[in-house]
Amino acid sequence: MSKNLTTRSEDYSAWYNELVVKADLAENSGVRGCMVIKPYGYAIWEKMQAELDKMFKETGHSNAYFPLFVPKSMFEAEEKNAEGFAKECAIVTHYRLKNDPDKPGKLMVDPNAKLEEELIVRPTSEAIIWSTYKGWVQSYRDLPLLINQWANVVRWEMRTRLFLRTAEFLWQEGHTAHATKAEAIEESEKMMHVYADFAENFMAIPVVKGLKTETERFAGADETYCIEALMQDGKALQAGTSHFLGQNFAKAFDVKFTNQEGKQEYVWGTSWGVSTRLMGALVMTHSDDNGLVLPPNVAPIQVVIVPIFKTDEEFARISEVANGLVAQFKKLNISVKFDNRTTQKPGFKFAEWELKGVPVRVAIGPKDLENGTFEIARRDTLTKEVKPAEGIVTYIQDLLEQIQKDLFNKAVDYRTAHTTEVNSFEEFKDVLENKTGFVSAHWDGTAETEEKIKDLTKATIRCIPLDRVEEAGVCILTGAPSKGRVLFAKAY
Repeated sequence: MSKNLTTRSEDYSAWYNELVVKADLAENSGVRGCMVIKPYGYAIWEKMQAELDKMFKETGHSNAYFPLFVPKSMFEAEEKNAEGFAKECAIVTHYRLKNDPDKPGKLMVDPNAKLEEELIVRPTSEAIIWSTYKGWVQSYRDLPLLINQWANVVRWEMRTRLFLRTAEFLWQEGHTAHATKAEAIEESEKMMHVYADFAENFMAIPVVKGLKTETERFAGADETYCIEALMQDGKALQAGTSHFLGQNFAKAFDVKFTNQEGKQEYVWGTSWGVSTRLMGALVMTHSDDNGLVLPPNVAPIQVVIVPIFKTDEEFARISEVANGLVAQFKKLNISVKFDNRTTQKPGFKFAEWELKGVPVRVAIGPKDLENGTFEIARRDTLTKEVKPAEGIVTYIQDLLEQIQKDLFNKAVDYRTAHTTEVNSFEEFKDVLENKTGFVSAHWDGTAETEEKIKDLTKATIRCIPLDRVEEAGVCILTGAPSKGRVLFAKAY
């Protein structure tokens, strides 16, 4: 199987686009800007979804589902939110088609089927959910309301890339209501930490936890918490956000409760979400010029067994051993595939599973049966070793854990090597042009300076890190006083 991938050093963007298609993750669809997530790609998303869903439920959240359509007047109720998403909205204006009298066999919009009120296809669900919460919340006893939904959303992007930016994508969105400001802030921070835990310990992607600047905040939020990851080309990717909404949506939709003193108050809100964009982060954090590299936690197939044989008798003997291994792996909840196709040669299979990022490959031939050994290949390091058959399942179980850790540590090392402190604008520009990555620099805290730096360099403030040291300094662009460093980067 010929991979023929463009290398990362030749053209990182082409490498990514080719890899997503050739590894069978997704492809462009017949609808402009939308994608088809293929079974192998969806299997990865399902593993991510299952883990996140478990984490949400462990933190007290329940799943629900809300409509895809939002009446325009409802969408407009929270002005900042409506303005923030206005340019990306798809709108339904009619509810019926009819035969076109001038073009036989063609359909046209029925002018008599115009909706009384236009419907927005949700770009995010705050409006429809908060209008619903008005009927669910009367008393402090009804709080907190901790709801999540798994859904699709539509944002009419003009320039699209598979997983990273598509007109329709899959995500989860949490929407919670609380009796106090402190509780809502605690929830926003908690969910940022949940996302960071998931990214680092499940996906092996190191992230920086921080706050967005006012300019980069979610429209309608008082504060946006985020996790930022660094891709192998030195660009940042926003991997998840959690928003403290204050009482903005409660006031817009009149969501009040009677407190313990019998007085009416507006509730305090949060919203938080991650999307299939994380699939793009997964590909760009770990993969190489040979194809996907998947951390064992997210791999649909963690171990593949490839038989090497010439005769039917050899195949039968190898299959008996392989099927025994499969049963042992399954008892340990390790996902395994015995690739017993007789239509493809071993070399083809090796290349295919390497391209698809299967963490561990076991090759079994007649000599292995004679010697009581197996050839074990690691996808992340592309190394092979011959190991005794006895205890091989336990050895591979430990190896999978090691691969998970090694991938995380490799990504941490890359981020460390590509995070640079600078103290002047000249240094800042030099790093962005020649080294890329995160640039830690002083900023005067104004939106004007933030915008000017973006115009001059295409770099944005990714976050104000939560663990930053408060230190007096001067802004790299204006020389005005600064309270501490922020992280800049060019970003997806």
